[in-house]
Amino acid sequence: MSQRQVLQVFEQYQRARTQFVQTVAELATRPQNIETLQNAGVMALLRPLLLDVVPNIQQTAALALGRLANYNDDLAEAVVKGDILPQLVYSLAEQNRFYKKAAAFVLRAVGKHSPQLAQAIVDCGALDTLVICLEDFDPGVKEAASWALGYIARHNADLSQAVVDAGAIPLLVLCIQEPEIALRRIAASALSDVSKHSPQLAQTVVDAGAIAHLAQMILNPDAKLKRQVLSALSQIAKHSVDLAEMVVEAEIFPVVLTCLKDSDEYVKKNASTLIREIARHTPELSQLIVNAGGVAAVIDCIGSCKGNVRLPGIMMLGYVAAHSENLAMAVIISKGVPQLAVCLAEEPEDHIKAAAAWSLGQIGRHTPEHARAVAVANVLPLLLSLYMASDSSEDLQVKTKKALKNILQKCTHLPALEPLLHDAPPNILKHIVGQFSKVLPHDSKARRLFVTSGGLKKVQEIKAEPGSLLQEYINTINNCYPEEIVRYYSPGYSEALLERVENYQPVL
Repeated sequence: MSQRQVLQVFEQYQRARTQFVQTVAELATRPQNIETLQNAGVMALLRPLLLDVVPNIQQTAALALGRLANYNDDLAEAVVKGDILPQLVYSLAEQNRFYKKAAAFVLRAVGKHSPQLAQAIVDCGALDTLVICLEDFDPGVKEAASWALGYIARHNADLSQAVVDAGAIPLLVLCIQEPEIALRRIAASALSDVSKHSPQLAQTVVDAGAIAHLAQMILNPDAKLKRQVLSALSQIAKHSVDLAEMVVEAEIFPVVLTCLKDSDEYVKKNASTLIREIARHTPELSQLIVNAGGVAAVIDCIGSCKGNVRLPGIMMLGYVAAHSENLAMAVIISKGVPQLAVCLAEEPEDHIKAAAAWSLGQIGRHTPEHARAVAVANVLPLLLSLYMASDSSEDLQVKTKKALKNILQKCTHLPALEPLLHDAPPNILKHIVGQFSKVLPHDSKARRLFVTSGGLKKVQEIKAEPGSLLQEYINTINNCYPEEIVRYYSPGYSEALLERVENYQPVL
């Protein structure tokens, strides 16, 4: 065989390898092909190609492995069991930028599925190499490494700590200052994934100077970047008063309120979440949000969206109102109650209704004035019907019951209470009757109205246990009226009267 023929054989072999990895990489983009590729043992065939002498074949083999591992945890597990990770980590440090991106993609695809698979990546020494990639001159390599680190960190505090210990945080903070939008998005996302697990991890991110750089990007026109920036700030602020105050000190108010009007639903949701995480800590932080116009802005945001996008805003109003009478009144003045009532009536999901019920309970529990503001929005019958509905979730029933109790114990606006007398179960009824027993002894107009509206008649129909609190309340109400009036509205009185008529012998 001539030298030319030998070279042709090698060329054919190279073309065949190239065609094979390109075809597998292409097939791996379509879910319907994955099982067939897996059954054909494609993992074992790709593994030696990661060390191929031709760089393009190496890169395409890594890309194909990444796409397969990305699909499900079984294939990701196969990458780990096939001893492919050590090869990738070794090559990650040695090869060109195209291979580095492909190798980091495989690590991300494996690590995303479970803490165990992410731990396998840590165990093979990948973190140090990924951190080195964060210093690469190529933004695409930095992005791929940031993505992999974020996917490892998001699982739990131990994995996040491993990312921190590898020295990733200062470099990720540098990445959010780079001009490339895609890199900034992924680096911000990775910082968010690290921060979410504990105050200590969040403090590490803060100590690296992340807050100031994140805060500067709140008004960036790129919606996907804003999502990640707001998420990262939320994950920092949620842990403690000190961390929340550090976020506030970066002068995020009032600029963050503009995000509540963003066209992107996730930007709205993440902005509401950030404001909620700050508001829940202290009355002072809530007051700062009120002063910045945050409550009114959140209420407008709730009105402009639907579903889960509303949820953090709904909860934020409850957290603000829970702190004090004045803050609850700020929610009322900003017309928060009607908006929450709309959510309670319109939202199909029980967990959103439950959040709205909880927030209304926090607003109405302070004073009679607060309770009246909630009651006149016709919220009480709605809360009662949700509490009594058989298809309501357990959480919704608990939240509506608690909200009813909170509001009823302060409510002295009797016209709002009276309709509930006819439908409420005994455990709610005692709170309603209790409020009548407090108001009627001191209000002659209310006593008259209670008779003419049928309220007194309804109270006489209630079957209360002798000596119970409910019976005491009924006795207090009855003592507000002449005995013959009470007797007149008692069940069976009309029959007794008719019987007396029948038995009456007129004097002739």
